[in-house]
Amino acid sequence: MRYEFLVGLRYTRSRKRAQGRNQFISFISLVSMLGTALGVAALIVVLSVMNGFQEELRTRILGVASHIQISGYEGAMSAWQQVSEQAMRHPEVRASAPYVQEQGLLSFGEQVRGSLIRGVLPAEEERVADFAKYMKVGTLEALQAGRFGIILGRDLAQALRVTTGDKVTLIAPQGLVTPAAVLPRVKQFEILGIFEAGMYEYDSGLALVHMHDAQVLYRMGDAVTGVRLKVDDLFSAPRVARELAGVIEVAAYVNDWTRSHANFFRAVQLEKTMMTVILFLIVAVAAFNIVSTLVMAVQEKLSDIAILRTLGASPMSVMAIFMLQGAIIGIVGLAAGVAGGLLLAHNLDVVIPALEALTGATLWNKEIYYISELPSKVLASDVITIVSLSFFLTLVATVYPSWRASRVNPAEALRYE
Repeated sequence: MRYEFLVGLRYTRSRKRAQGRNQFISFISLVSMLGTALGVAALIVVLSVMNGFQEELRTRILGVASHIQISGYEGAMSAWQQVSEQAMRHPEVRASAPYVQEQGLLSFGEQVRGSLIRGVLPAEEERVADFAKYMKVGTLEALQAGRFGIILGRDLAQALRVTTGDKVTLIAPQGLVTPAAVLPRVKQFEILGIFEAGMYEYDSGLALVHMHDAQVLYRMGDAVTGVRLKVDDLFSAPRVARELAGVIEVAAYVNDWTRSHANFFRAVQLEKTMMTVILFLIVAVAAFNIVSTLVMAVQEKLSDIAILRTLGASPMSVMAIFMLQGAIIGIVGLAAGVAGGLLLAHNLDVVIPALEALTGATLWNKEIYYISELPSKVLASDVITIVSLSFFLTLVATVYPSWRASRVNPAEALRYE
C-alpha cells in the first residue's frame, strides 16, 4: 500500500484517549458517518416507497380503467362496433370492450351513496381490465342482461351496509317528464358480487352492471358511452392514441391513461423530486461535517505534517492523506446507509404495522393515499445515483481542508516544538 493510505487510515482510527481534542475529533467523525448513513438510508427508503407507490397506483388504476378510451361526443356513441373494428386493426391494440358510464344514486334502507355506474359486457371487459383478480365475492360473469344485477366496490358496499343477495335501489339522474312532475328513473338491482381493487376511489365509488341493463335504465338504445382498449405496452398508449385519432372515422374523443389520470402521476413525480432534493440536503450537511472534522484534524496534526514534509513528502501526498481520511469517513457512512436503507425498504410491510401497533397511530390511510398498503420498489439505478452523488459530496467536502494541509510550512509548524 502507498503510505498516504496507511497514514490516512491511521488518522481515521486514532484513539488517543489521553488527549481530549482527539476524542472530540473522533466524535465529530462519528457524527459525520452517522449523518451520512441516515441521509443515504432515508433517500433509499423514500425513493423506494415513491417508486412502489407510482407503480402500484398505475397497476391498480389500469386494473380497473383502460389504457385507451374512445368516447363519443355528448356521452353517446352509436357506431361503436365500427370504432372497435378500426381500433383493433392497429397492430399494438390487444383487446377492446364497449362500456356505458353514467352517474347514479344507490340507496339501501336509510343509506344513500352517489356512485359511478359502469355498464359492461363481462366477457369483453375481462380482456381490458383485471376485475377477475379483484373479486372478493361472486364473479363478473354473474352479470347477465335483463337480470339487473350489480357488483359493488367493497367500501361502497360497507357504506350501504349491504352484502350479496341484497337489493339496492339505483336512481338515475335523468328524470321522466310527466304532467305532474319530473320523476327520477328508479330500478332495483340485486347485488351479485363485491370487488376490492385496493384503490379507494374505485372501491368506494364504482358499481358494475351489465351493459344492456345500463342502456335500458339510461335510455340509450343501442348506443354506448365509448370503447375501452388495451395495448401491448402501457407506456406506448399515448402514441397509439394519437395514431388512432387519425384513423377513427367516427367523431370521438381519444384519451389515454396518462391524460385521464395525469394529476395523480404528476403529483407523485413532483413529490418524489422534492423529497429527493430535501433528503440530499441532509446528506450534504453530513458530508460537509467532514470539513470541520478535517480542519480540526489538520490543526491537530501540524507537527506530523511538518515532519512528513521534512522527510520528503510532497504537498500532493499530504493533500492525499487528508482526502483519504475524509473519503474513508464517507465510505463507512455510505456503506452503513445503503445496508440500512435496503434492509428497511425490503421490510416495510413488517416495520409499518409494528410502528402503528407501537404508537397507536395510523401511518398509512388508504383514504388519503388512494391504495390500501404501503408499497416499496428498490431500483438499482436509484441506489447507484444516491451512492455516486453522496460520495461526490464527500470528496468535495475534503478538498479545502486537505489543500490547507498541503500548504503548511514545516519551519513554522515546528518552531515551537
